[in-house]
Amino acid sequence: MMLSELTTVPDAALPLARFREHLRLGSGFADAEAVEDGLIVPFLRAASVAVEAWTGKVLIERNFRWRLERWRGARVQDLPVAPVSAITALRVTDRLDWEVVVDPATWRLIPDTHRPGLAARGAALPSVPEGGFVCVDFTAGFGPDWDDLPADLAQAVMLLAAHYYEYRHEMRMGEGVMPYGVSALIERWRNMRLLAGGPRR
Repeated sequence: MMLSELTTVPDAALPLARFREHLRLGSGFADAEAVEDGLIVPFLRAASVAVEAWTGKVLIERNFRWRLERWRGARVQDLPVAPVSAITALRVTDRLDWEVVVDPATWRLIPDTHRPGLAARGAALPSVPEGGFVCVDFTAGFGPDWDDLPADLAQAVMLLAAHYYEYRHEMRMGEGVMPYGVSALIERWRNMRLLAGGPRR
């Protein structure tokens, strides 16, 4: 299995002004503010990636492609991240690289904040040929804007980004134990992910 991002989060979607205020940085002149943006964007991005990895939740909406060699369930396949707002394409490729686009009328999205799925409208999902694979294209995330995020996850990103900023000369971003305040904010989201259960049939 392989999950790839087809789009990235634009800088405009990041809460730069709020984070600058959180750090109590002066806004200064326009040139100085641009320098600060260039400095703080990587911390916000690194913190967002870490929170997403810990929770299995995509924060800012973007497009993904998921490639897998077999279905986990015959009728329903859980998707690798949540929440998912749309499945945009389903394609099956055989060992000779012949690709077939699967009719959208034969499958549907099971929307769920914690455990979205791809479900067959009939008896089963399309078969994956020996030596072949299937690709699922989908859109995931709480929304296109920072204000679409749940408040606790947004605050977790802010706190973790501030932690990275404060210790920027002493550590590599993303390494080490997550600070307690951050882990407390995301714990319920992690629990929901763990309690989602096994494969659905």
